[in-house]
Amino acid sequence: MFKVRTLNNLSPVGLGQLPTDKYTISDDETNPDAIILRSFKMHDMEIPTSLKAVGRAGAGVNNIPLDRMSEAGIPVFNAPGANANAVKELVLASLFLSARHLHEAIAYTEALQGDDAELAKLVEAGKKKFAGFELPGKTIGVVGLGAIGRMVANSCVNLGMQVIGFDPGLTVDGAWELSSDVERANSVEQILPKIDFLTVHVPLIDATRDMINKDNVSKLKSTAVIINLARGGIINDEAVCAALDAGNLGCYVTDFPNNRTKACKGVIGLPHLGASTGEAEDNCAVMVAQQLKDYLERGNVVNSVNFPNVSMPRGSDYRLVISNANVPNMVGQISTILAEANLNIHDMINQSRGDIAYTIVDVDSEIPDSVIDTIRGLNGIMNARAI
Repeated sequence: MFKVRTLNNLSPVGLGQLPTDKYTISDDETNPDAIILRSFKMHDMEIPTSLKAVGRAGAGVNNIPLDRMSEAGIPVFNAPGANANAVKELVLASLFLSARHLHEAIAYTEALQGDDAELAKLVEAGKKKFAGFELPGKTIGVVGLGAIGRMVANSCVNLGMQVIGFDPGLTVDGAWELSSDVERANSVEQILPKIDFLTVHVPLIDATRDMINKDNVSKLKSTAVIINLARGGIINDEAVCAALDAGNLGCYVTDFPNNRTKACKGVIGLPHLGASTGEAEDNCAVMVAQQLKDYLERGNVVNSVNFPNVSMPRGSDYRLVISNANVPNMVGQISTILAEANLNIHDMINQSRGDIAYTIVDVDSEIPDSVIDTIRGLNGIMNARAI
């Protein structure tokens, strides 16, 4: 039986991917084989020695100590794209909210008082205050063209908008999924003067922190709208609010409000709604549960943020999986130990990612515990287990 610990409430649909005849799931397991979480911060958590894998039911992994996991040979899985449609729809909602001043208009209407005749007059008088604009022909900059950014960019093209995208890490497969009408930019600074809207879809790392700041916010049009449904910290709230207060920016939609943004006119604050749909929560939990199951039962690594993607069809009933430092002769030493134990290698695959290498070996007979212990004793081995 595999033991799984949950650190947040997770979709029953997702947890249902782990059959009860092979898995026990609880929120207080002290010796788990795997941990599944959403937003729980693991940085101060003691890592159980039994832990083999971590699954994040979402895309971002800022709440997980990746360095510690990598040092221990523990892959961390996420669910890229599983919540993409939910975030895309909220971006589109943000475009309409800001373009038609719906936030202020709703607040105005809710504050009206009087009988129906009086309200009707106030409604007609008030609509002049909230005249907006239409989206066709307007230009939006999309920074980050992963699963979410691509869906946003393509949807905006379909709305008749001009779309400029920037992502230095865009893959060939990702480019194939992107509309040919999306213009490519070489930097964020190149985009800023041209756009009416800016939306960001990048992780919060050193390179993206304060991407929009006091030094470059002035490059935006005075009517421009910034949308941040990605991570707090990517947009410097103080710089944006100062621009709004000075009348040098049109609107700021943020999923990460704070006291500064709450006090700033022109900010639409949302309570971190980006992926908050039942469908997205189900999709994320299903994807990460399936990936953990594939790893625990078959040793395959798919959608890990710190390990190479490595999958191999099962060629025998006896499989050995090994994570180790990416240094020379590790595969040779492993093969020698197996040969000395008279274990014939049926199939084998080895891949690396940065400082980590991962190997799957199928052999033709049962693997003695003594062989696994010998492999674990090699300098540079992080983890080794038979499946």
